[in-house]
Amino acid sequence: MQRVETYSTLEAVLNDRYRGHVTRDWVEWRELHAFDDVNGIPAGATKAWIGRQKFNYRGIGKLQALRHVISANVDQPFLEEISQLENLERLELEWPMVANSLTPLLGLKKLAFLSIDSPRNIAAFEPLLTLPALRTLIITNPKMKNLDWLRAAHHLEVIGVEGGMWNPYRIESLKPLTGLRSLQAFFGVSTKLMDKDLMPLMECPRLQFLSIASVAPQGEFERLKALKPDLVCRWFDPAVWETLRRAN
Repeated sequence: MQRVETYSTLEAVLNDRYRGHVTRDWVEWRELHAFDDVNGIPAGATKAWIGRQKFNYRGIGKLQALRHVISANVDQPFLEEISQLENLERLELEWPMVANSLTPLLGLKKLAFLSIDSPRNIAAFEPLLTLPALRTLIITNPKMKNLDWLRAAHHLEVIGVEGGMWNPYRIESLKPLTGLRSLQAFFGVSTKLMDKDLMPLMECPRLQFLSIASVAPQGEFERLKALKPDLVCRWFDPAVWETLRRAN
């Protein structure tokens, strides 16, 4: 039991680190950084959490001190305003993201962290790889056909391609991730892996953390563990499989 608890703790720590939760305290955000209207955001604020309600976002592009923005229901005009924030380093586009083009974001030269939840109108994500500072890219419930566009994502340290709670995302293959030089963590929660092949991840030299659904047989996870013994993945623990079998 102690071994399982220790492993679970390590998994939780790495999950928070790579998802950026360590620097996103929701209590702090609700108390200090949540705003109903742009007019309430101080001129020198570095953080802002504001969901689109009619035109309450207008003027946010002038707040050049902002470094971290969280928002929901972002449409194209709102995204264009956000894209005027030249010093923005972290952007979280929460459910739903209804803009139809990511092109405006390409001017954010300092953007290092981008998460997008349910981009219902977006099919092409490859242009995001031209963002020079981008290191973390997490996309939830996308409409992309496959991961081929990630073949050249050698500068990304964290990649997430995940399904929705009731809508698992179908990953044809992990082969496009083969050999990504900087990849440290891959998130694939609520996914189905069609070829059941985890071996492309063996070719990612810096991979430390894998948070994914049970997308392959236990033997495939055991094979990956044997090849990358320092990789942390909950499916490497036999106790997790035993719990899954009992539940089914």
